[in-house]
Amino acid sequence: MSLDVPTPVLDAAARGEMDDAQFLAVVRDSLPYAWATISSAVDDRAPGRPFGEHEVPPPSERERGELLRALASNAIRGALERHFGVVLAFQNCHRVAAFAPADVDSAVYREFTSPRGQVLNQSPELRDC
Repeated sequence: MSLDVPTPVLDAAARGEMDDAQFLAVVRDSLPYAWATISSAVDDRAPGRPFGEHEVPPPSERERGELLRALASNAIRGALERHFGVVLAFQNCHRVAAFAPADVDSAVYREFTSPRGQVLNQSPELRDC
């Protein structure tokens, strides 16, 4: 199971009363490595830089799984993007970039998310990630 959902949150969801704050608390508590990695990418943004990023490989498969679950889920990824006010981009199995929403149509964003960008960011060490 990817999320550890407390009973009160599950009950609220069943009643149609769950909000982003509740969901984000579940994500933060269930996927702490993913939360920290995305927070790091967001915190890495700086004036004059096109995006913030985190590209340190996860220390284990457990953490890699957290990151993959967070970024592969539309609901989780969308909630994280709304919370942090960014658009997330992802390469390989661990390179996370945080773009300002206004930069999604930029050449840098298009290059990062392109097949070419993905291929150029490969290395033998990443083959099994």
